Amino acid sequence: MSSAALERVDRFRIGRVLNDSLAVIRRNPVLCLGLGLVLYAVPRFAFSFWYVEATFSSGSAGFALLSQHRILVIAGVLFYIGVIVILQTALIRAAIVDMQGEGPSMGDCLGVALAMFFPVLLASCAVTLAIMLGLVLLIVPGILLLLRWAITIPVLIQEKRNILDSMARSRDLTKGNRWALLGLWLILIVGGTLVGFAAPRLVVSLNFTFGLIVEALVKAAVTVFSSVATAISYIELRQVKEGTSVEQLAEIFS
Repeated sequence: MSSAALERVDRFRIGRVLNDSLAVIRRNPVLCLGLGLVLYAVPRFAFSFWYVEATFSSGSAGFALLSQHRILVIAGVLFYIGVIVILQTALIRAAIVDMQGEGPSMGDCLGVALAMFFPVLLASCAVTLAIMLGLVLLIVPGILLLLRWAITIPVLIQEKRNILDSMARSRDLTKGNRWALLGLWLILIVGGTLVGFAAPRLVVSLNFTFGLIVEALVKAAVTVFSSVATAISYIELRQVKEGTSVEQLAEIFS
């Protein structure tokens, strides 16, 4: 049984969330990194390669190229959103099962992701639009909304609540721990952005295609880690606020 399941958590700790997230990925590298590769890295590289090749071969500017192929671009964006929803849901499922001391399977995680596809998609859109509106009006409200609803998706997946109830539940669980959550998300967002920006540019001078591959792989790894960290944050917050053991989180999957 995972030690995280046995330890009494007194407060939300960034270091513990990061360590547990890394531990989940280390214990399930084929599942976590395989999903990231298939559902994120490959589609991203394919689109980036097509865009670069089409731009150079036609000599078109970026906006002109997009207008010429807008149907393909729209289809690509919708596909991208869909696979991200599946990826995040599958990884949240995998993280919770792993933290119970069990072995998550690819088939089971994808099955849960497909079954929860539309609720998670709608919840993600609702939360994202509200946060974007807050950021447009003023930066601080957007950040506060991001922290308030940071674990809406794990709540939705785990507790079978509707979207509004999941957002309210996330608000309640994050209350009193939002400074720590802010620190965690600053690490994830800033660290992920810096790595995603720097890594491909270190190799792009050697080979442009290889640079695109590195960019896709790095951003896939960042997405995988962030998704797992979201699930671990949910587990941590339930233990902090309610003293809930990891075993008690499994009712949705029983």
